[in-house]
Amino acid sequence: MYQPAITGTGVFTPEHVITNDELVASYNAYAEKWNTEHAEAIAAGTTEAKEMSSTGFILKASGIERRYVLEKEGILDPNRMYPHFRQRSDDEPGLMTEIAMDACEKALAMAGVTAGEIDLVICAASNMERAYPAIGVEIQKALGAGGFAFDMNVACSSATFGIQAAADMIRAGSVRKALVVNPEITSGHLEWRDRDCHFIFGDVCTATVLERAGDAKGPHWIVHSTRCATEFSNNIRNNNGFLRRNRPDGMKDRRDMQFMQNGRKVFKEVVPMVSDHIARHMQDEGWQAGDLKRMWLHQANKAMNDFIGRKVLGRVPAPKEQPNILQEYANTSSAGSIIAFAKHSSDMAPGDKGLICSFGAGYSVGSVLVERA
Repeated sequence: MYQPAITGTGVFTPEHVITNDELVASYNAYAEKWNTEHAEAIAAGTTEAKEMSSTGFILKASGIERRYVLEKEGILDPNRMYPHFRQRSDDEPGLMTEIAMDACEKALAMAGVTAGEIDLVICAASNMERAYPAIGVEIQKALGAGGFAFDMNVACSSATFGIQAAADMIRAGSVRKALVVNPEITSGHLEWRDRDCHFIFGDVCTATVLERAGDAKGPHWIVHSTRCATEFSNNIRNNNGFLRRNRPDGMKDRRDMQFMQNGRKVFKEVVPMVSDHIARHMQDEGWQAGDLKRMWLHQANKAMNDFIGRKVLGRVPAPKEQPNILQEYANTSSAGSIIAFAKHSSDMAPGDKGLICSFGAGYSVGSVLVERA
């Protein structure tokens, strides 16, 4: 048995930024046009007028101030409101692979590992660019990595589930060095014309190198324990898929082909599930709340994280103990907790303990107990 460790992380951040002010102006222009076009139906009471959005509403609902996207012109066009991505030939690298390369190269450089030394690549993300061939295998080829690769989709928990899979294989000896990659192009599956969610997501890619602790070339994080759990729920859902054209209404512009959620139910059901999961995981490993120097939680909603932090620590966490990147990046699905970890972990001292945790559709929750070495 070998001790797995995290030795490198990398974050790709797109160049384009959409502020709340820009987003609200675009959405409200669309909503005003829609209300004008449907004025008779609204007056007759057969349809409801679209409510205007505001920066105050967005901040109160989420804590988000801005988000990075791969393309913003199409998103902010009131007549379109989704990104422009050019059609690529089958011989070109896919968009997910393109952004993954940046994050992977940064993670490999931090670890002091060459791509050729990697013998496992897991592409763990919420939405895959295609069903097959696997994006992970494409990333493996583009990097020049060895071994094998595969895709994993557990929605917003994909990164922690991927870390558990990689850590387990390293522990068992079936692989020596692994790369868990989270390319999240969430702008492509968000319904930007829906006031209740048009502000939620942003694009990003993260990458994490895991290897045997004995091979680490510098400061690293011992992966003491991982734990995953799932419980089926329809409260976060996307009904798109390869069977779409076979359904009677499959080619219509159906709202449920994009991101859907019942936010109130998600908050009510997921928060206690995550809090209990973390508490049980720590208890089983003999960790106390006071042992945690930092928690890197999934970045979906500030109120959710604040509640979970209070439940786990038994008090209000200090900002440094539970860093948020939500205000800058928005919800980046599986990548959020890894962004927080990558940007807010270098200051910790040997022996300091922390928790990486993500949660989301499924429902799913994954937790990773780590210690600075």
